[in-house]
Amino acid sequence: MSKLHDLRRLRPWEMALAALAVAGPFLLPAIAPQAPAFVRSAVAQEMQSTDTSRLVSIGGAVTEIIYALGEENRLVGRDSTSMYPEAVLKVPDVGYMRQLSPEGVIATSPTAIVSIQGSGPPEALAVLKQSNIAFREIPESYDAAGILAKMKAVGDFLGVPEKAAKLSETVKADLDAAVADAEKRPEAGRKRVLFILSAQGGKIMASGTGSAADGIIKLSGAINAAGTYQGYKPLTDEAIIEAKPDVILMMTRGGGHGLSNEELLAHPALSLTPAAKDKAVIRMDGLVLLGFGPRTASAVRELNAAIYGKNKNASE
Repeated sequence: MSKLHDLRRLRPWEMALAALAVAGPFLLPAIAPQAPAFVRSAVAQEMQSTDTSRLVSIGGAVTEIIYALGEENRLVGRDSTSMYPEAVLKVPDVGYMRQLSPEGVIATSPTAIVSIQGSGPPEALAVLKQSNIAFREIPESYDAAGILAKMKAVGDFLGVPEKAAKLSETVKADLDAAVADAEKRPEAGRKRVLFILSAQGGKIMASGTGSAADGIIKLSGAINAAGTYQGYKPLTDEAIIEAKPDVILMMTRGGGHGLSNEELLAHPALSLTPAAKDKAVIRMDGLVLLGFGPRTASAVRELNAAIYGKNKNASE
């Protein structure tokens, strides 16, 4: 009783100091990434104390990273966007990453959940976070640094930071080489690409900035024709014509793309673009194109070749 009484008499600054003393070992690696090796080792041991032996993975890129790390034996569940490698299709599907049901996830009896940022709905995530299941959200960003950050975060959560470091080194070298080759193309020679998420009912939903499509277009040495608006939005006929896309880019699956290339290019506005004149429509696997995971270097090379032609030198 006396100890509780003493705690109540602590002044605010004393309470703050006590809290810092307790949190210090966990905060130090975050604010001082160059901390001594023994500190990093201690943090790694703390991470390994989390039971991730029965893991549910939410997000295609996150699941790919788990396989690339050789830790797929932990998986007891995955979301419906996790379709690569093919072996993952044998793992129980807990639903679409943005329409998760807490009951569906918990039914797999996981000890841990690793989820890409942007999963949902928020109410479902709140229930999962309040359960007794370890939960880690992996930050999402659509650039090279974001891919490496994902790998580190997943590796740390699974207690295999050394594996993650090796994977990051390999992926970074491959991606750096792919991007460097794409960047050789002069600005004046770069084509304008319009990424269409959906064309249902004749309404063109296209990608602006801050999106995965915008990120991959830029890494591949092209220009996002949609302009500077954020995210995805429907475009008016006037906006499509003004965008003057040289190439139309779409996913081969998802998004309700039932139109053939001929039907797509017959759209009143798209038919007046350079892309229609050249019949330039590119369709790629959505997870490869927009996943920003271990295969992004391949996506950059594939998209660059499709836009400019395999036999054309980037300096032309």
